[in-house]
Amino acid sequence: MNIERCTYDDYVEIISNISEFWGSDRTLNLHHPMYVYEFGDTAFVIRENNRVMAYMFGFYAQTRPMAYAHLVGVRADAQRRGLGSMLYHHFMSLARERGCKTIKAMTGPTNAQSIAFHKKIGMRLLGEINEDGVTVVRNYSGPGVDRVVFEQDLF
Repeated sequence: MNIERCTYDDYVEIISNISEFWGSDRTLNLHHPMYVYEFGDTAFVIRENNRVMAYMFGFYAQTRPMAYAHLVGVRADAQRRGLGSMLYHHFMSLARERGCKTIKAMTGPTNAQSIAFHKKIGMRLLGEINEDGVTVVRNYSGPGVDRVVFEQDLF
């Protein structure tokens, strides 16, 4: 399977089938079309039989040499095939070529599947252990809104 740039048609397919990627539409508001229009060189898909099976929306930071993985989605029927890892490694390679030193991602403290995935691909957790035993950066998304923040060196 090949990794290709995400097109507008791919974007429409993703948001039209959001529950197949996330189990619900809870992330729909995070799927802004700017990831295709303005950050299209860091928005990727993997297709199988003309169907988007996995995607990643990311971008390069403006404040330091860092890449940020905003969303990585894999259809439920395609999980555990390494597609998410393929997308991450592709993005990491491009980020290195661009001079990025690190890649960063985040999730909520209750998203055990995302936490396990990011640990599996070698990302380290930043922050401190909370009362539930989850490593979080306190107040990352505002007062009282902790996040699990991942980072990995690219060099």
